[in-house]
Amino acid sequence: MNPRTEKIQLRGAAGVIEALRDAPVAGTGSQGVAVIAHPHPLFAGTMDNKVVQTLARAFVGAGWTAVRFNFRGVGASEGVHDEGRGESEDMLAVVQQVAPDGPLSIAGFSFGAFVAINALQSIWDAREIQRIALVGPSVERVPPPPLPANSHDRALVVHGEQDDTVSLSAVMDWARPQSLPVTVVPGGGHFFHGQLPLLKSLVARHLRAG
Repeated sequence: MNPRTEKIQLRGAAGVIEALRDAPVAGTGSQGVAVIAHPHPLFAGTMDNKVVQTLARAFVGAGWTAVRFNFRGVGASEGVHDEGRGESEDMLAVVQQVAPDGPLSIAGFSFGAFVAINALQSIWDAREIQRIALVGPSVERVPPPPLPANSHDRALVVHGEQDDTVSLSAVMDWARPQSLPVTVVPGGGHFFHGQLPLLKSLVARHLRAG
């Protein structure tokens, strides 16, 4: 964990939202705030997931403040699982409280990427989103809407070639009509075991681009 990690409590429609805020190295300032969503709560997904932590480290290393949070019903966050609807509200509530203005990035892993995509629909026209990072996006059972057409140059989609939780073919079926590029990690599984340094590098490169 980043030694500059701060435990915070926020408010959502279902009550308290438990969150962690990771700050960049002292004296470097912050380029903005990145809000990161975790995988499925019913399958042990939390803000402490290794992929979520990897995303946070990539953002912090690039000079961003990273905020990850527990969805309703997870850890100390109040409420119960709401199949993505309430979780999108949670993400928007976090954004409003930790980054009401200024530079903003959105990221998510698996179910968290699904939630992030849905949250983007609500804020894209109202806020300038600097970067979008979607890892192993859950698009198979309930496909999310497409990303805003003018967001593609700010978006990174990363998927494991051998993901057995969300098939690569489902991700390509979602991305193809959008002409949305997908970065495929050869041999990668859903949780990128043994490949988290590579994942961090891909995200860091995306944050440095443009």
